[in-house]
Amino acid sequence: MVFAIYARKIARLFVYLFVFTLLSCDSNSVFKDHEDIEDGQWYLKNEPSFTFEITDTTKTYNIYYLVRNSIAYPYYNLYVKRFLINDKKKIVNEALNELILMDEKTGKPMGDGLGDLFDHKIIALKNYRFPRAGKYTFKVRQYMRQDPLPAILSMGVSVESTASNQQQ
Repeated sequence: MVFAIYARKIARLFVYLFVFTLLSCDSNSVFKDHEDIEDGQWYLKNEPSFTFEITDTTKTYNIYYLVRNSIAYPYYNLYVKRFLINDKKKIVNEALNELILMDEKTGKPMGDGLGDLFDHKIIALKNYRFPRAGKYTFKVRQYMRQDPLPAILSMGVSVESTASNQQQ
């Protein structure tokens, strides 16, 4: 019994490391980070935020949500409100987004999964041109209105220069 619990925890750790390694192999990445959601319970007051620096405003960037959930997540979608804030604390972009985590009809999980954990990389901003160089903060708030929202294990962000920039 005790061995089975430890074996599950060790297996989950290896899954996290494996998926993190796969996600971190991206040459276009300017910034990538995630924040674990304590006990997989995402409270309304918990707003993961990620600060990164943009030096080249001639490029366009794709910004992605990085979501990790367990199969126990009770919905097929996840509503989040996101805010892009400049170094003067001014919101330069905000939106309410619906992230599809599972097929609505079948309940089959989308994303990359191993066991009961699934990772999703979902576009938040496509071909975005930052207005000026400097530090930016990307903040995410769950908007499902269930408090806490269960089975969301981590939320993250990836900022990547677009492929069209690589050909210039």
